[in-house]
Amino acid sequence: MLVAGASLSLLAPVVAQASDVVNLEEMNSYTRSKTNSSKLDSKTFINEVSEDIANLKGRVDGLEVKQNEFEAGGFSDTTTLDGKVVMGLMATDHSKVKTDGTDDLAAAYQYTMNLNTSFTGDDNLYVRLRSGNSVGNFVNKTFGTYLVMGSGYADALTVDKIWYTFPVGENNTVWVGPKIENYYMHGTTPSIYKPVTKQFTLGGNGDAYGASTDSGFGWAYKADNGFAVSSNVVSKQNGAAHGFLTNDARTSWATQAGYTTDRWSVSAIVNQKYNGWTDGYYESLQHTPSSGVTNFTAVGLRAWWRPVETGTAMPSVSLGYDTTAHDGAPDASDNSTAWFAGLSWQDMIQADDRIGIAFGQPTTNEDENNEPFAYEAYYEFKANDSVTITPTVFGGSDRNGTAGDDIFGAVLQTTFKF
Repeated sequence: MLVAGASLSLLAPVVAQASDVVNLEEMNSYTRSKTNSSKLDSKTFINEVSEDIANLKGRVDGLEVKQNEFEAGGFSDTTTLDGKVVMGLMATDHSKVKTDGTDDLAAAYQYTMNLNTSFTGDDNLYVRLRSGNSVGNFVNKTFGTYLVMGSGYADALTVDKIWYTFPVGENNTVWVGPKIENYYMHGTTPSIYKPVTKQFTLGGNGDAYGASTDSGFGWAYKADNGFAVSSNVVSKQNGAAHGFLTNDARTSWATQAGYTTDRWSVSAIVNQKYNGWTDGYYESLQHTPSSGVTNFTAVGLRAWWRPVETGTAMPSVSLGYDTTAHDGAPDASDNSTAWFAGLSWQDMIQADDRIGIAFGQPTTNEDENNEPFAYEAYYEFKANDSVTITPTVFGGSDRNGTAGDDIFGAVLQTTFKF
């Protein structure tokens, strides 16, 4: 009896707690209140789950609305942005003191943002925003010291390029824009040499490929077998005096044909320039034709080749040759020529590095007594995936067409890509 009493006294509080946690009487009444047709099965909680899903969907929709409101001031899903900053420190030494080529040591920068937007998946609206503070020798064409990084925008952020391109059929592409240059609309890449001074772009940036940022349009056909043909027009608009493609407007009409494989390419271009069109970074001072001569036709031949493997003694080679006929000029100065050679070695000292050497004769009239010569040599190496450092030397003899007017320079560039 004593043991039974003690056991009951111990069990009593446990039973009391259990009755507090699980109300057995309520469970019994719930069971009695249900009929046999209300047994628990797979459909018992369908209504409750549906309500929960509906509530959850409403919350998700609300979050999407807030996200759209947040993104309203940002880029669309079809717009991409990339950019770079180039900083340069350059020094020059002229053999003669010139007002347009004084010797100095100067620093400058170029800041670029590229915006690409597609509306159909195949078209593209391109906008290039650029700023810079290049002056003096950084942007001097006369002696060939104009750098690719040169931008004389006085620190103002400017719409530097803007055009729209779209496909027509399987093999045709059309460009149109208020700020575009001829060479962006060519079907064949004329040169694979990557220059530091702008005179060596496009296999010699003279009469045949020299361009200017103006209003224009163009078309290119690229066959599946590597053949391409293109034609484009760019016209300088000079306020009220001249209009787009009028008889007084300065115009460049370039037509190119070429063939490209994985390892080599050849191309030819005919560029007709009217009404005093001026351009070219690869020219000598005496190349300026006689007064009153405003139209000329330039023919440019280009070719490039690259080896199967990089990191060997065999470089890639880019070659160029231009000849120009000036309408109505005296026989002694109605023709001019230019030539270019560019060599590149990649992955020589470390992965992704590049050694470049370019040289040639800037555009020169046949009656000139001097033969201008220009050159550059650089080593480009990557500090990391986003930073590239490029020390360069460049120069030329009789560079502006005057005997003894030589130039030597050096520049250290650092490029940040993002």
